[in-house]
Amino acid sequence: MAAAVPLLLLPLLLATTAASAASSGGGEKQTHIKLYWHDVVSGPSPTAVQVAHAAVTNTSKTGFGAVVVIDDPLTEGPDLKSSKPLGRAQGTYIAAGKDEVSLMMNMNFVFQAGKYNGSTVAIMGRNAVFNAVREMAVVGGTGVFRMARGYAQARTHTFDLKTGDATVEYNIYIKH
Repeated sequence: MAAAVPLLLLPLLLATTAASAASSGGGEKQTHIKLYWHDVVSGPSPTAVQVAHAAVTNTSKTGFGAVVVIDDPLTEGPDLKSSKPLGRAQGTYIAAGKDEVSLMMNMNFVFQAGKYNGSTVAIMGRNAVFNAVREMAVVGGTGVFRMARGYAQARTHTFDLKTGDATVEYNIYIKH
């Protein structure tokens, strides 16, 4: 008699599993967004500011231990002055590589224009800045991107050695 109970539950378990699989894949969207991230550390109105560092940071070849808070502009094109603004990248990056310039990125892309206005995408991961392409995880989102997951690929567009300012192309692939 004890073996009959699981057999009676089998159709219910199979129906629940099938319904769950259908609902998880049915309404899911995939979105690709290409935009430009502008990290301005120079001038009278920087968008990236170092807020902490370790004793070793000043002698480190990689800036190891530096903590930077950002509120960087996001634009449609690579020119900050003439490109359409899309929003802001707000968060932090930390110089986490002791032997290589590698940043730990933790930021929200906050959309303030266009069809994604009011939505965010959370990006987190390692950014080995001298690699041609760096991949970071999309770990969440809000608004249109609620329950987001995916990845972002970063490619340096320009980097000014004198000022430290950088423009980075981001291609974000999002499932939501």
